[in-house]
Amino acid sequence: MAEHIKRIGVLTGGGDCPGLNAVIRAVTKTAIWQHGIEVVGIEDGFQGLIEDRVRPLSARDASGILTRGGTILGSNNRCNPKRYCVRVDPATGPVWENVTGQCVDTARRHGIDAIIVIGGDGTMASAAPLVEAGVNIIGVPKTIDNDIVGTEITFGFLTAVNTATEALDKLHSTADSHHRVMVCEVMGRNAGWIALTAGVASGSDIILLPEIPFDLDHLAENIRFRMRKGGPGFAIIVAAEGARPREGQQIVDRVDPTSPDPIRLGGIGRWVADEIAARTGIETRSSALGHIQRGGGPIPADRILATHFGYHSIKILMEGKRGRMVVRQGNVFGDVDLLFAAGKQRLVPPHHPLIEAARAIGTGFGDGKTREPALDSEAMDSVVV
Repeated sequence: MAEHIKRIGVLTGGGDCPGLNAVIRAVTKTAIWQHGIEVVGIEDGFQGLIEDRVRPLSARDASGILTRGGTILGSNNRCNPKRYCVRVDPATGPVWENVTGQCVDTARRHGIDAIIVIGGDGTMASAAPLVEAGVNIIGVPKTIDNDIVGTEITFGFLTAVNTATEALDKLHSTADSHHRVMVCEVMGRNAGWIALTAGVASGSDIILLPEIPFDLDHLAENIRFRMRKGGPGFAIIVAAEGARPREGQQIVDRVDPTSPDPIRLGGIGRWVADEIAARTGIETRSSALGHIQRGGGPIPADRILATHFGYHSIKILMEGKRGRMVVRQGNVFGDVDLLFAAGKQRLVPPHHPLIEAARAIGTGFGDGKTREPALDSEAMDSVVV
């Protein structure tokens, strides 16, 4: 047991995500009520450690926040203590410094014995130099992308899937009414978990994943098939922002040179829609959900998952463990070395069971491997649209 733990800090790094407040609530109340540990909140992720912005967190502060989206502590996805942009030189660009020492000093100044770091793979990578400097960090995996190595699921993912599925359901009705092709771009960076899960849940006709490069000729032929006489007369395509054509590149929306992770993907949905329209002559529209997927309150499943993660972060801390990240594997909660998860991405296996199930019912992935049913009346009666 870790009886020497008297005060802990908690911070939320990276992008915002449904369920952050639920974790803060579980961490704070478990620490205070179960172990008599003081809790302080570190504002705006690692920025708060760098700038010494730390404030007490009471059980009352953590009350009533379970259902709220965002984070009461604020967040920051542009701050890595080991490579921190201190200024931008007009001639040479960003000037970087290693400010890990400042973070360690802030923790010591406030008597913080351990820090609960809630974030994704980038946040875990940012925490790595603190672990190496001797700070006890316990990580909680957060990202709507569901791409953290070591855990089968991250909180925020299921809420993002729910949001994307609802949007696809709405696009379904307008596509049917106007006999159009609708392309919906969803988030996920280099991983296709949101696109795959929301695509299957919504009955989308084609799902484009970063892990399965697509062929435009196969894509166009699939669309023509659906628009033929006797066919459904419309099509829904969900595209992960990191999807790319064979022998092509991901589409970059912009580059932020002051960020540790400068590449911002986006635009594949519009590009695919334009290509389909040009190749088939069929009216095609696109919609990008963007940050809508990260906003709003968490659905019940994410509230429960976040509560589990928050509780287990204190549990493993009190077991005397250091530098660990809470995970769930096989629906069982445990922990792994935080450095093992840092800076890596968990991608969708090309033969994932959900992909195989989707192919079996006629969902295309733009690679020509999904068999299309014959266009006779009996077969069309069985087509799931």
